Amino acid sequence: MKAVLTRALLHPAAKVLLFLLCLAPLTWLIYAAATNQLGANPAEALIRRLGDWTLRGLWLALTITPLRELTGLAALARFRRMLGVFSFVYASLHLLAYAWLDMGLALDDIAVDIAKRPFILMGFTAWALMLPLTATSFNRAIKALGAKRWQTLHKAVYAVAVIALLHFIWMRAGKHNFAEPAVYGALLAVLLGWRVWKRLRR
Repeated sequence: MKAVLTRALLHPAAKVLLFLLCLAPLTWLIYAAATNQLGANPAEALIRRLGDWTLRGLWLALTITPLRELTGLAALARFRRMLGVFSFVYASLHLLAYAWLDMGLALDDIAVDIAKRPFILMGFTAWALMLPLTATSFNRAIKALGAKRWQTLHKAVYAVAVIALLHFIWMRAGKHNFAEPAVYGALLAVLLGWRVWKRLRR
């Protein structure tokens, strides 16, 4: 069974399928926006759903390593980079939608909003930290930085996840809706707890 799964994961079509799956939510959101299916406040719906898919992509990328080690399917590692890059794409679109649809691309107003509202600051900080990770996610960057320095840099993804979760919690706090943040928080606690446990075993 393991050999069959490994062959499937290594097949060239596997990455194509993952690419299409990652692109599917964005395709649907564009279609929904064009056909007025985003509800009474389409701008808010678009901003929030892009943020949701940012978190989902980031959490899936963080799941790859423990899943790979627990199942012994080393081929899973080849999907982590694409998940991380797509998470950044959705984060960038989330930021763009906020800046454009919510703030009218008024840079002064955006700067004031970032400084004034903690959850906006947290979201912007998470995006800013994702920027160097995405820029160095390619093979040339790994060679240029060296494997050890590259790995050290990319450990910042854990900080990104924590800050993104804080952004999500603060955003939902305004409506006293903590159900979804609790689920994301529990999943992140498991993922980070696994890494701590693994380090302690060493």
